[in-house]
Amino acid sequence: MEYFTEAFRKYAEFSGRASRKEYWMFILVYFLIYIAIAVVDYVLGTVWLASLFSLVVLLPSISITARRLHDTGRSGWWQLIYIVPLIGIIVMLVFLCQESVGDNEYGPVLAIE
Repeated sequence: MEYFTEAFRKYAEFSGRASRKEYWMFILVYFLIYIAIAVVDYVLGTVWLASLFSLVVLLPSISITARRLHDTGRSGWWQLIYIVPLIGIIVMLVFLCQESVGDNEYGPVLAIE
């Protein structure tokens, strides 16, 4: 949960780096919360709770993805590859799973991985 709240503290910070663990823990917590909200939506017969949650988490998720890409030595603009059907998701998954590179133009390597 610490990584999830940290992403919200840095919701508009597109510079710097995010470790692989920080990124994937954010995604895990996001997924678990989304599932819980979707169940509540289903029980209540609504569809707006999960949509609202996704909208709230949109900017922090873009931000942490940009910082994760910085950690692999790439620009945050690589997120635009999601536009390419199927291939874009595969390429981004490979980029986001790669190990951190050493010090680069986005900052020094993070001590905690």
